[in-house]
Amino acid sequence: MLFVIHAYDYTDADALERRMSVRANHLEGAKVLKANGNFVMGGALLSPEGKMIGSMMVVDFEEEDQMNQWLQNDPYVTGKVWEKIDAKPFRQAAV
Repeated sequence: MLFVIHAYDYTDADALERRMSVRANHLEGAKVLKANGNFVMGGALLSPEGKMIGSMMVVDFEEEDQMNQWLQNDPYVTGKVWEKIDAKPFRQAAV
C-alpha cells in the first residue's frame, strides 16, 4: 500500500542545524528503503526562498503499522527535525 508523507520541520533557531546533523543518516535510511522496495520517491519541501522546511515521501508498505514503525524510527523523527507529520494512504493515478 502506498502512503504519502508530508513532514514539516520545527521552526526554532536550531531546526536547520538539527536537520543537517542527521541528514546523512536519514538519506542512508532512504537508500535502505529503496533497496527493500519501500521507497517510491521523496525529497525536501522548500520555502519560496529555497530553504528546506520539510520533506515529502511516497513509500510502499504492506501494512500501515509497518509504515508507522519505520517512520517513528527515522532520524528526522528521533532527531526532532520534523514537528508535524501527515501520512495518508495514497493511490497513484494510472496515466
